[in-house]
Amino acid sequence: MSALEAVGPFLAATVRTATPLALAALGEVLVERAGLINIGLEGAILAGAFGALVGATAGGLGGGYAVAVAAGLIVGALFALFVIAMKADQIITGTALTLLSVGATGTLYRALYGSSGAALTLPTSGVLPLPFLSSLPVVGGALFAQPPVTYLVYLLAPALAWWLGHTHAGLALRAIGERPEAAEAAGIPVNRLRVGAILAGGALGGLAGGTLVLAQAGTFAENMSAGRGFIAIAIVVLGRWRPIGVALGALLFGAASALQFAFQAMGWDAPYQLFLVIPYLLTLAALAGAVGRARAPTALGKPLSRD
Repeated sequence: MSALEAVGPFLAATVRTATPLALAALGEVLVERAGLINIGLEGAILAGAFGALVGATAGGLGGGYAVAVAAGLIVGALFALFVIAMKADQIITGTALTLLSVGATGTLYRALYGSSGAALTLPTSGVLPLPFLSSLPVVGGALFAQPPVTYLVYLLAPALAWWLGHTHAGLALRAIGERPEAAEAAGIPVNRLRVGAILAGGALGGLAGGTLVLAQAGTFAENMSAGRGFIAIAIVVLGRWRPIGVALGALLFGAASALQFAFQAMGWDAPYQLFLVIPYLLTLAALAGAVGRARAPTALGKPLSRD
């Protein structure tokens, strides 16, 4: 396959790979705009992936996505309980929830599905080509012949950008992330909005995990989140805490992951491990600020008052 012929499949793989990253990162934008950081996002993605397995086994695609979102919500609710209600450390709580999710999903997977679990196949969302748009040369098939959940990302990113910049609730959430004490003095329900942001982030993390299972792999494997939660947090930094920037950052990471497929299609004789490591190198670069300094929300990650 020539380089030109590989462009279309490469772009399609980029969008497909970026979809769960974008969902998780857009949810994390809301959490971090509220002045919190949820390291437990990795756990929410993994819980969502396992929830998709359980839900799809019992109730098909709809059940799979519903249980995936519910599983992410549970992880988010636990994070909110410990961080908001009990004033626990955010990083320690998030790390503990991720470890809990890894252990719980692995144990339940083996208990429910046994040694035959590896052979499970699940219903997956098929491609839904959009009329006219999917027939555009080069980009049509890549952007507009994707599973429906990808189109949700197309709508969600601008919707969140508008919500954060043009609604009272969105502006209040941003105020909390900058000066929570001043926001509370102004009558903004700080804890209520923070809990809402955490739950939304958990739900989108769960949906990201469900997308991995129901729109991509068609099965579940232990630890299949493979660090995507941490990559999503790096994408938020890369996107400068702005939904559109975050969506574009997810595409960049998706392209880095899709490189292995493009080079294999062109017949390049290079170790695939070389391309697997690229997203993680980008993660380190984003977190280290090598992609350009950006001002984070002022209250991000700071301990919550116990008053």
